[in-house]
Amino acid sequence: MFNKLTDRFQQAFRSLTGRGHLTESNISDALNEIRKALLEADVNYQVTKQFVADVREECLGEAVMKSVTPGQQAVKVVHDKLVALLGESAVPLELSGSPAVIMLCGLHGSGKTTTSAKLALYLRDKQKRKVMLAACDVNRPAAIDQLEFLGKELGVPVFLDRDLKDVPKLALLAVDAARKQGCDTLILDTAGRLQIDQDLVQELADIKRRVQPKEILLVGDAALGQEAVSVAEHFDQALGITGIILTKLDGDARGGAALSMRQVTGKPVKFVTVGERPIDLEVFHPDRMAQRILNMGDVVSLVEKAAEQFEEDEAKELEERLFKNTFGFDDFLGQLNKIRKMGGFASLLKFLPGMGNLPLDQHINDDAFKRIEGIINSMTVKERRQPEIIGLPRRQRIAKGSGVQVNEVNQLLKQFSQMKAVMAKLGQAGGPSLGGLFGGGMPGMGGMPGMGGMGGGMPPMPGMGMGGGSSNQSASQAAKRLARKKMAEKSKKKNRNKKK
Repeated sequence: MFNKLTDRFQQAFRSLTGRGHLTESNISDALNEIRKALLEADVNYQVTKQFVADVREECLGEAVMKSVTPGQQAVKVVHDKLVALLGESAVPLELSGSPAVIMLCGLHGSGKTTTSAKLALYLRDKQKRKVMLAACDVNRPAAIDQLEFLGKELGVPVFLDRDLKDVPKLALLAVDAARKQGCDTLILDTAGRLQIDQDLVQELADIKRRVQPKEILLVGDAALGQEAVSVAEHFDQALGITGIILTKLDGDARGGAALSMRQVTGKPVKFVTVGERPIDLEVFHPDRMAQRILNMGDVVSLVEKAAEQFEEDEAKELEERLFKNTFGFDDFLGQLNKIRKMGGFASLLKFLPGMGNLPLDQHINDDAFKRIEGIINSMTVKERRQPEIIGLPRRQRIAKGSGVQVNEVNQLLKQFSQMKAVMAKLGQAGGPSLGGLFGGGMPGMGGMPGMGGMGGGMPPMPGMGMGGGSSNQSASQAAKRLARKKMAEKSKKKNRNKKK
């Protein structure tokens, strides 16, 4: 979503960085670019005006103008002000009460029903809550059916009554049902309208008065731009919302709503949705979002995603195989499956510094990895464990079994051999974090199916145990420590649950 905004920020920064000293003229030129970038991204005019004024004041201060690296200091000022604009830090949900009631509201088409299900899954899996969904949208055709289907798919109970049209009463009955079933969290999926109207506001106000929800979350479509900010103001004035969930952040909208809503309403953005899958709900971290917008990457989020896919024992076992150089195709296939669960290569690379605005989807076709999977699945167990025994007759058989050309099998074997060599060296030098996830840079990966446009190979991935250079090594160690900490916490929680 933020690609164009990122490009414009990068253009503005080019006139600042690399200079021995800055002048008021240099700063003004850069700020004009930033102002245009924000306005083109549909950021509220008053928000843009105040942001630029704040940045100008600090950039013209002594700390920047007399700095040894004034350009870098100016970039840091923009980053810090952007973080402040987005909300400083992540704001957790208020989940007190028995049950804790969360009411979702918003306009028709903003994605309330699917977001309700995503939030239920997040609370169940990440916070170990026992969640119930309540179908309080009695106006939209099939809204109840949709929530019921999503609940069954995710294994989350759904309270519904197809005959009752009194929505506040329906919400009260849902609270009683949640208590009786031992659920500690109830999510109310309410009706939306094509525009703000008095009936909608009154219905929601009645629910609020009778149920007393701890959280009233506005589900806002990020693609609405300026209109989304206006909608947020109206809902806040009528209901006193406690937070915002921005949907469709994976789309091609300009992203201004994400930068404006918190500043205009004073209410935090608590979550964002980044895809269609039930797991595509993320906690909104203002500092990480600012880093992505400024093309600084978000390695912490990347490591967190990776840690969720790994158990500590599994990671240790993989690192041992790397050290002994016994990493086989079964292990490699397992890594590909984990990467697929994390969103695919193209999605993950955008978390890395300098890659947020690259057209990665044109170079990396995640579907093409199915061809690799087909080749590996056409091998025998012994061949997967000992690829060196695969001679020409075996290669011909594997190619025929997987429906590819022999040269593709040759290519995969060559790339895998090179990758193993690099991973083994990294393992002996201290080991890549998470047992070699992403494969040590995979030299020459540009020749593998699905990576055709990447040229000489995958770029080094800072913070994930790859590449050379002291900065990459230190980032690798930091990421590795974070990953181990998260996996250890995950293992402790798992053991505690077993004891219970």
